[in-house]
Amino acid sequence: MDFDKILSHYKAKACVMSVELYPDGSYGNIRVVAGNKAHREEMESTQGRPFVPDCPYEFCFPKNQNFEDHCFRCVQSGKPLHAYVNLYMMGLWLNMFLMPLDSDRENVGYCVYCYDVAPKADSSAMADLSGDTASNVLKACIKLRGAENVKQTFQEVVEDIRKSCESDQCCILLTDAENRECSIFAESTREGLKVQPMSRYVEGFYAIAETWPETLAGSTCIIVKDERDMEKLRLTNPIWGSMLDLSGVKTIMLFPLRHGGELLGYLWTVNFNVDNTLIIKETLEVTTFLIASEISSYLLLNKLQTMSTIDSLTGVKNRNVMNNRIDQIVAGRKPTPKAVIFADLNGLKYTNDEQGHLSGDKVLRSAAEILQYVFPKEDVYRAGGDEFMVLAFDITEDELNTRIAKIRTMAKLSENVRFSIGTCYGDPDVRRAMHIADERMYVDKKSFYVEHPELKYR
Repeated sequence: MDFDKILSHYKAKACVMSVELYPDGSYGNIRVVAGNKAHREEMESTQGRPFVPDCPYEFCFPKNQNFEDHCFRCVQSGKPLHAYVNLYMMGLWLNMFLMPLDSDRENVGYCVYCYDVAPKADSSAMADLSGDTASNVLKACIKLRGAENVKQTFQEVVEDIRKSCESDQCCILLTDAENRECSIFAESTREGLKVQPMSRYVEGFYAIAETWPETLAGSTCIIVKDERDMEKLRLTNPIWGSMLDLSGVKTIMLFPLRHGGELLGYLWTVNFNVDNTLIIKETLEVTTFLIASEISSYLLLNKLQTMSTIDSLTGVKNRNVMNNRIDQIVAGRKPTPKAVIFADLNGLKYTNDEQGHLSGDKVLRSAAEILQYVFPKEDVYRAGGDEFMVLAFDITEDELNTRIAKIRTMAKLSENVRFSIGTCYGDPDVRRAMHIADERMYVDKKSFYVEHPELKYR
């Protein structure tokens, strides 16, 4: 067969792949038997050497099990295939087309591989999907874009993915490399099966998840569709393979969720309908791109919200949140606290001057930890530079006095935390209660500096 003549009609980068077919339904060597002018120029540009016809495919392209599977499926089924994937290891997007060819050799199949790469995603290429795939992706996109309750919507999307894959489980797992932790973002598990919800395994699961990048080895996903694939997985990742066996997992498709070069986590579906492997892969390739973008926005929004409500030094709520809460209480939109507590640090200026601001920051953090420990279920605010306020709702006056005594005891046991404390209990006017507690706190502070004049601000 004159492959060069066939390829001469292709303007885009194109080559002919050969796949060795085995009687047991598996495949052997995959080679690039011929390439057109654009392909040869691409090889010289990227590989730094001339293209050699009939070379192992990994001489031209990165070794990739999913790519091998696509070539094998194309020649075995005699049907054209298309994929649009993110080559995240190279920072590129690959648009690939496989067209089967007749073969004049026994146990060898051929296909034309036409491809293009670009540094950015092309929405038109991403939209070039089959009808079923486009419908599933569009359904997910509409739900995510119109979401008011983001977590609930992701739960619905994951449920839809599980049903479309006809699988036992679908899960979005977020990973935190800095803290070496995993968290379940959304999960759907079919009831009455051996496969258990991921919530049973998530604690300590990061040790498994951190092995997945190496198992992916630059691929866009991991696909285990039969026992032959599972055996390969057991060899490359024996611990995860054993866990899948114990969990009743026979097939799995796992995609990393990446956005802006950052790995956010993974989406997987297990025990899916293998007859629809290619459709499922095509659907999830695009859906995970959308999901990663939405999760990134959600996490960023949460981070910004946290930054706007939490004092970055002490970890307690900041003054803006405190003022908003007081306004809501005054307006009757939030309940009135039973007690207001003001706790002000003594000698912080002295610590900053004598020991430095790092030591002063340490005192502030220790003070916040004491207040949060004594009032674990209450709202603790940093009202000012060295002043904290606590709003206590479900508390008796005796319990309040007991907790104040506990704060003083813990402060004495600390290295440099010295509190002046003022409280007001049972006043229905929150602003008046704050004023009374503040005045009592300054009376307590005056007494402290009478006993410790050396620490008074100078």
